[in-house]
Amino acid sequence: MEITSDVILNPITEADKEAWLGLWAQYLIFYKADVSDAVTELSWQRLLDANEPMGCILARQGGNAVGFANHVQHRSTWTRGDYLYLEDLFVDPSARGQGVGGKLISALYTLAAQSGCSRVYWHTHQTNSTAMRLYDWVGERSGFVHYQKQLKTD
Repeated sequence: MEITSDVILNPITEADKEAWLGLWAQYLIFYKADVSDAVTELSWQRLLDANEPMGCILARQGGNAVGFANHVQHRSTWTRGDYLYLEDLFVDPSARGQGVGGKLISALYTLAAQSGCSRVYWHTHQTNSTAMRLYDWVGERSGFVHYQKQLKTD
């Protein structure tokens, strides 16, 4: 499916649930991740809740949802301004290579600046070379290596 119309970006609304869920399912398949329905529903509710530091920007082309950027704003011990963490970025394969991912990241830069954030950051898997080409274009590698320890599985 070739999509040629302009990309429209908006914060998600309750009406976007099915579109977001469809993209979310593809995202989880891409990363071979298993997230329970309960956690998915909780995340959806948090993304919509104005009292939560989370949000989501949905990209549409030709009326179709083609991508999202889930983000979390949080404090930092390094600056006065908060950081904006791009937790999840996904673009439907039918819309890749058309600038959707770059536009989503640019929208996060604008949101972060409007919110007084001093940094936008994200991680990706070391094997995600396609995404890394975009990230090398729109951001800077920090040089830090990410470590984690799984404490609880949902």
